[in-house]
Amino acid sequence: MPIADSDGISIYYERHGSGPAILFVHGSGGHHAAWWQQVAALREEFTVVTVDLRGFGKSDSSMPQFDGQDFPGDVVAVLDQEGLTDAMLVGQSIGSVAALRAGLLRPERVGSVVLGHSLGGISHPELKELAAADRAEAVKLPVIDRLLTKGFQQERADLTFLFQQMGTFNVAKMQDLRNLDTNGPSLDDIRASGVKVAFLAGEKDAVLSVKTVTRAHELLAGSHLEIVPDAPHSMYWETPEKYNAAVAHLRRTLTAPKEAA
Repeated sequence: MPIADSDGISIYYERHGSGPAILFVHGSGGHHAAWWQQVAALREEFTVVTVDLRGFGKSDSSMPQFDGQDFPGDVVAVLDQEGLTDAMLVGQSIGSVAALRAGLLRPERVGSVVLGHSLGGISHPELKELAAADRAEAVKLPVIDRLLTKGFQQERADLTFLFQQMGTFNVAKMQDLRNLDTNGPSLDDIRASGVKVAFLAGEKDAVLSVKTVTRAHELLAGSHLEIVPDAPHSMYWETPEKYNAAVAHLRRTLTAPKEAA
């Protein structure tokens, strides 16, 4: 069982396939097994790494409380343990914040970061205001309606049920991840790192609007933007074919300036 040491905390992860590396970082209700539709589809072409942040899945959950500021270090521990270079980190929702911070901590190991349905905790007054307005609308909806479309819930009651069950394997909760947003990186910090950033969003995301993500892309010069039609916040689960195609495309095309030089 692969385990990485993150300052004395045992972090569970898995490595599948071979080729250019993609490391997935789950959101507040996920863990390594949430990526089952991605691992099966991408492992023939890529090295696919999945990780459980502390408090999630099979990682150490024995501590009395969790600090989101520790989660990027859990990702870094896996990168170091596996000796990865030019990895692409793919975050889901709040997991994107951990992914971006990890990429900035280890730019020699990370070529690119994909911010899935998230602004990655970027510290910028306009973006914070836009994201707050989106959240104010999102909280008016039941949690499941923020994450999956009603059509999917009706047509795939089985996968909707499994989706909801995923979070029951975790000790840490959404509030434990919230602190990740504190003291986020600036646009200048990201540009100076040499790490490429891509924003990946769903057209039907009820948590973070396309308008907000597009504005983030405009402000971060050199970033990439992928908007997937008819896809919700949890695109990786509801529309895996579209999600996997977008991730594969980004992995094939993103190259950090430091490597191209």
